[in-house]
Amino acid sequence: MSDAPQITVYSDYVCPFCYLGRESLRQYQATREEPLDIDWHPFDLRSGKRSPDGTIDHSVDDGKDDDYYEQAKQNVRRLQDEYGVEMDLDIATDIDSLPAQVVSYYLKSHTDYETWLAFDEAVFDALWQEGRDIGATDVLVDLATDAGVEAETVHSALDDEALRAEVRQQFATAQQAGVTGVPTFAYDGHAARGAVPPEHIERLVEGV
Repeated sequence: MSDAPQITVYSDYVCPFCYLGRESLRQYQATREEPLDIDWHPFDLRSGKRSPDGTIDHSVDDGKDDDYYEQAKQNVRRLQDEYGVEMDLDIATDIDSLPAQVVSYYLKSHTDYETWLAFDEAVFDALWQEGRDIGATDVLVDLATDAGVEAETVHSALDDEALRAEVRQQFATAQQAGVTGVPTFAYDGHAARGAVPPEHIERLVEGV
């Protein structure tokens, strides 16, 4: 991290509202004279439906039916209009973000902030702007090399079982901290959940 103040953001790359929330945060950041860095914490929306091979088992009942997803799509489209964002997908139920989160978590810990941020934003854009499978190793290598990261670093991170266990512990830690949905923005002991508008993030950070 740089010396700039930080806003904590809990998110999962496969959450469309996390992508929209980051756009809202970007719009707020653009109004500030002082930079505001992102302290990202991973959250897992696929834990109950992830098969050992990484595929998503839709037969698992997670309480989300067709009506839920249709309402979610409508909300995504409404926020796209509100924030001026075009998205290739409204929802991504078949994509597993765990590999991307593992690589992102490694880069956050072992590279400078700008390198991590470039990869992080590229993962979001690859899925929501281009419809790419961010669970695929070759896609992650492509995104990482564009951010200045060696391909071997990606392979090493993905093969590191201890790192995966650490990321899973981060998921548990988020839940223990009371995070029940994403995105969740936290600053100075206060929090806001959802793809809230820029002025809401401004109130969270500046108390105005």
